[in-house]
Amino acid sequence: MKANSYPAAPTAVVVAPSGLEREQWLAVRRQGIGGSDIAPILGMSKYTSPIELYLDKVGELGDVPRSPELVEAAFWGHQHEPTIAKVFAERTGLGVVEGPGMLAHIDRRWMLANVDRYVIEPGERTPSSLLEIKTRSAFQLDEWLLGVPDGPALQTRWYLAVTGFTHAYVAALLGGNRLLIHRVERDEGLVGHLVEIVGRFWQKVLDRIPPPADGSEATRELLAHLYDVAPGSVTVADPATVLPLLDQRASIKAREQQVADELRLVENQLKTAAGESEVVKAAGVTAFTWKQNGTFAAKKFADAHPDLAAQYTHRVDALDTKRLAAEHPNLFRKFRARRLVVPAKKETSC
Repeated sequence: MKANSYPAAPTAVVVAPSGLEREQWLAVRRQGIGGSDIAPILGMSKYTSPIELYLDKVGELGDVPRSPELVEAAFWGHQHEPTIAKVFAERTGLGVVEGPGMLAHIDRRWMLANVDRYVIEPGERTPSSLLEIKTRSAFQLDEWLLGVPDGPALQTRWYLAVTGFTHAYVAALLGGNRLLIHRVERDEGLVGHLVEIVGRFWQKVLDRIPPPADGSEATRELLAHLYDVAPGSVTVADPATVLPLLDQRASIKAREQQVADELRLVENQLKTAAGESEVVKAAGVTAFTWKQNGTFAAKKFADAHPDLAAQYTHRVDALDTKRLAAEHPNLFRKFRARRLVVPAKKETSC
């Protein structure tokens, strides 16, 4: 059956055909909210923050470095997709076909879906549901055994909101050798809730109102590489905005130091209790261990045993960053992260 020989979905229309060049596909995707955008909007993604998604949608994200690990994972996910779809069909007895392209809700064109596959019941000619395909690490197996994790679940439910189907399937290949299949039912209450929350975010995109920076690691990574900074440039900030934040930072750093001191005290007392033993038991079970398996003191070893250290020293290829900085300073700066430094306050005499 050809992809375009049946309706797109009960409540969706095709807004971009399959097979578009990547830049064209990204341009269409910026015209609305897709399934992979839902977790970042809700602050539930460790890879993308709301502010990064906003900048992407308004075309101001720029050339932010992509994680090589994520790029590699996406590559293998794409490579495995046809195989997973084929095995899903064999194990469920359901028909599987590729969709006609990017979909949009018939009434809310900003609601987008790029489904992996349509699912067709035996004896039927039109799709009755959709299939979302995932490739994940074996370390996530326990999480997937309990059901579809939050990120993929939100993506799937968004696709149900766009397409109008009553249910969907999620097939996940874990560790390359374990296929798990889950069925996700449409929840009208959740669909309405998602449309309301995501709709507010999209309206802010249209109104060019960026979300505030959050405390996520994704935002930290983004801000480290986001702006093209002129050396020595100065911004005159509003004291009413900056000074309270600096006071708050100082208070947090002080609490951080206090907690570190308290933790060190407790750990030193535990180490004293261990003495010369590696394992400490209490109430018949292992309470903690203090084994000699930490970081190797290479410099101390080399100073104490220089001849032996020379026998176990080998050369490794390393990027000459000093030479790179000297010969290509602008390129070197482009790949350096920005570092926040707050000068220590000078004490004033009475």
